[in-house]
Amino acid sequence: MKVVPDELIKEEDKSGSHWGIAALLAALGMVSPFSIDTFYPSFPAISEEFSLSAWQIQQTITVYMLPFALMTLIQGPLSDALGRRPVVLGGLLIYSMASIACVFAPSFAFLLVFRALQGMSAGVGMAVGRAIIRDLHEGPQAQKLMATISMIFSIAPAIAPVLGGWIHVWLGWRFVFGFMVVTGVSLVALSYLLLPETHPSERRVKLDVGALARTLGRIASDRQFMLFAFALGTTFSAMITFIGAAPAIVLGHWQLAETQFAYVFGPLIVGIVGGSFLSGKLAGRISGRRQIAVGYVIALSGAVLSVLLHLFIENPPIFPQQVLIGLVAIGVQLTMPIYALRMLDMFPDARGSAASVQSCVMLGMAALFLGAVVPALSHSMEALSVGCLAAGLVGFLIWRTVWRPG
Repeated sequence: MKVVPDELIKEEDKSGSHWGIAALLAALGMVSPFSIDTFYPSFPAISEEFSLSAWQIQQTITVYMLPFALMTLIQGPLSDALGRRPVVLGGLLIYSMASIACVFAPSFAFLLVFRALQGMSAGVGMAVGRAIIRDLHEGPQAQKLMATISMIFSIAPAIAPVLGGWIHVWLGWRFVFGFMVVTGVSLVALSYLLLPETHPSERRVKLDVGALARTLGRIASDRQFMLFAFALGTTFSAMITFIGAAPAIVLGHWQLAETQFAYVFGPLIVGIVGGSFLSGKLAGRISGRRQIAVGYVIALSGAVLSVLLHLFIENPPIFPQQVLIGLVAIGVQLTMPIYALRMLDMFPDARGSAASVQSCVMLGMAALFLGAVVPALSHSMEALSVGCLAAGLVGFLIWRTVWRPG
């Protein structure tokens, strides 16, 4: 097992030579959005095969997201106790086996069970990856690396449904899950060969369930930390409004084909990558508070303009809708690295656990938003725009209440 010692960490922090690890961590983080978005174009076919309603097929997302969120509470602390590398490898193996089961699902109930197992394991790269970043870097360098990973990682929600659409058209929905199998197995091999251990044995905590629970409780009982997490979760939900409603937008409101999900996810990827790029450029140049303020101005402006567009123009052209979706994504992405690093720095002795609580709250809120709110808003683009604006405003108000310099 390859371990990165303290001396090497410091030297590599100066040289900035961890970009290869950044690409690997981003690829690990892409497992989850691939698992959510790739089979969006297959919704009608799966619904037809298993005789499902629109609400039932949406629960393939909810049943994935809730275990995904809850397991982040366990994966981070496990990496604090056992090391980052074995937790990542174990999670990827479970994910690969669950994906194989989804390929051969004989019933909708069977599919839901193994979608839940996918969710329980797919988040390991995201949860542990943030702790690995903090193992390796501090200050502006950590922000730049976090922004780079976010930029690469954020490509996944955009390209996943496009790939899924073509795989579905060519081969059918079961082969879409086969693509997830290939992804999981490939990342097992790459992680085994390339991922170093950044949390050596002398830094690890004893694998004590009670102690881990107390650590999680200590983090979750910190009012400022949890308010930051709720602000991050609601702000993130503003953007994923359009991700969760993508089947309704593409196939319904915009009357496009299964292979044209890029019409929604293209603007999202441009916005997300643009926001991540700007965040990296701003690292060390402006304060985190100012960067988050700029992010909210951009995101809320995009949401307000989207509401006005659909309020005053019946069936507006697709292009201005795309521009405003991208604007929301830019703003949201500017806020996310600052939130994540601020929360991790609040518990430097338990970054894995802090990353887990952070991810659990954010993703749990996203799961509820996708499973309950988005289906209720998907009947119109105006309603979706209002939902996006409301989520962003809640995040903004929490931030203004809780953020203090430091």
